[in-house]
Amino acid sequence: MGTATVEVAVPVPVDGTFSYLVPEELGEVSVGVRVIVPFGRRTVTGAVVATGNAVPGAPATPSSERASPEQLKPISRVLDSVPLFDEQFLELARWVSATYLSPLGEVLSAMLPGARRGKDLPELTGDEPETEPDRIVLSDEQEAAIARITGAAKTDTEAWYYLYGITGSGKTEVFLRVAEQMIAARRSVLYLVPEIALTHQLFEHISRRFGGRVAMLHSGLTPSQRLGEWQRVRRGEALLVVGARSAVFAPVRDLGLVVIDEEHESSYKAGTAPRYHARQVALWRARRAGAACVMGSATPSVEAWHLMQAGRLQRIDLTRRLSGGALPAIRVENVRGAGTLLSPVLKDALVETHAMGAQSILFLNRRGYAGVFQCRSCGYQSDCPKCSVPMTYHKQQGRMVCHYCGYRTKPITVCPECGSLDVGYTGFGTERIEEDLTRELPNMRIARLDTDVTGKRGALGELLDRFASGEIDVLLGTQMVAKGLNFPRVRTVGIVMADTGLSLPDFRAAERTFALIVQVAGRAGRFRTDGEVIVQTMRPEHPAILQAVRMDIEGFYRDELAVRRELRFPPFSRLLRLVIRSSRRDHAENAADAIAALLRQRIANIAGVELLGPAPAPLERINRNWRYQIILRGASAGTLVQLVASVRGEITRHRGVYTELDVDPVQLL
Repeated sequence: MGTATVEVAVPVPVDGTFSYLVPEELGEVSVGVRVIVPFGRRTVTGAVVATGNAVPGAPATPSSERASPEQLKPISRVLDSVPLFDEQFLELARWVSATYLSPLGEVLSAMLPGARRGKDLPELTGDEPETEPDRIVLSDEQEAAIARITGAAKTDTEAWYYLYGITGSGKTEVFLRVAEQMIAARRSVLYLVPEIALTHQLFEHISRRFGGRVAMLHSGLTPSQRLGEWQRVRRGEALLVVGARSAVFAPVRDLGLVVIDEEHESSYKAGTAPRYHARQVALWRARRAGAACVMGSATPSVEAWHLMQAGRLQRIDLTRRLSGGALPAIRVENVRGAGTLLSPVLKDALVETHAMGAQSILFLNRRGYAGVFQCRSCGYQSDCPKCSVPMTYHKQQGRMVCHYCGYRTKPITVCPECGSLDVGYTGFGTERIEEDLTRELPNMRIARLDTDVTGKRGALGELLDRFASGEIDVLLGTQMVAKGLNFPRVRTVGIVMADTGLSLPDFRAAERTFALIVQVAGRAGRFRTDGEVIVQTMRPEHPAILQAVRMDIEGFYRDELAVRRELRFPPFSRLLRLVIRSSRRDHAENAADAIAALLRQRIANIAGVELLGPAPAPLERINRNWRYQIILRGASAGTLVQLVASVRGEITRHRGVYTELDVDPVQLL
């Protein structure tokens, strides 16, 4: 066995890289390839990040601890014939690792495709589209936006723009025209969307327009398809990459433009380690590459609105709909104390729309049939045995399901506490609405769009295609129907319950509710002048609901920023959240107290940094783990990161306890 060694980053929650010997029969192993290596009692897939002879390190300890070559274990297998990444990509990975307090191995595991062999998507062959799509006549506003972005992109090292416009105002066309100019100059484009549902509809349009020059990257692909697309991008065969959050890591050459569509969406923030925000990664990549970064939304995040006011983001306005449509008429229906799930007004609107040959969309941000099982005799409520949340009844599956850990059990018919038969369910979900609509409106073709029905590969695209072709009269769904979808026949949109998110203990609750109403309303009347939106709510007096219904965009942001400033929440501060969890409640609580005491000592001499907590997390128990949280607040994220990094070894030393670190959290549940 030779003495050549490599440094490997492995996906484990341990800082540092690990040294391995390269067997002679494997030949030369390059930086940027994935390898199978022994790690403890198991084998893992890692990424080679450095090469050299007798590099300090050990197979079971970080390479900062020196070991002789005799102590090193050999690589078992090399997965890639050519490197998947280069030094620039590795620089990005190291920045993500440092910024989001995540080990390099975990970062690279999230950034790289997971398959061992790649498979190209067959429909992406060819360099040019089969048919040139009809060219849309641009408005003066769109022309000016394109000229401003492309002009500055050639000269400005920090060309950050926000395309702010009402739904249906032509933001996508501006993005694509700028992308065309970049591709004509042989520069690459990253086009990010928040949901796979949006990826499907957008990709259908883009593939007709750009042909084989476009690649798609998202979690809906098989691992081999994802690797195949990744390799096409790395080879420079695809200059336009369309995808959800993780597509921000695509190995594009000569990046010229990054588009972040529907910038306000929280799905751009990863929920597991590394907990990166694709918006921040995109801005970093754009700055390093001298590329333009263009965000867009009808409902910018509060942070983005504040940056526009401060001049850090250059705001470009699009003020009118371009497809002959007009902003829909919006009305509020107070359903407090109502005996039916859909108000008579909403039902009449569905019937009228169907009679006109048009389509409707219904939105409810709660899947399943019913919410909480409750005994009417003793008040017993059926919570998940692993989590501190109620189970949801899914009638078609014949199961009660926890939406946090996935636990399933048979429905309860007799109260386990008092034996009463007087039991039932409170609340309702998309499955219940679908059943009621099918019974009450038998002449309509109704379909449901949520993760319960789109789990099968290809089901999402098939359902959206059926709706686009007019085979479905009413599309009922959760978040998937709320964002970016563009269907010309849609006249009526109903929001079944607009205030479900307002009761969450999170400072962004009002912002999310406001954005949701405006975005869902934007699906109506995009190509019509008679669009209508009906907003059902039990809190019609809430400011976020009133301002959304009135389309008082400026007023909402003014009031919300005033509240955030008063409470010192983002954008007037930065947050770092620590979630301490353990299967034993006392272990989690004791560790949280000890970590808080340690951090208080460290921040005593740091001006402007404060500690909130420790306290039980709002969702105190998930998947049999008790959760406590500590929130650090300060003016600079860098200061908070350095503070936690300086004591990370002491934070993670508690046995039987795991600590999640979340920089700039988007939710505090």
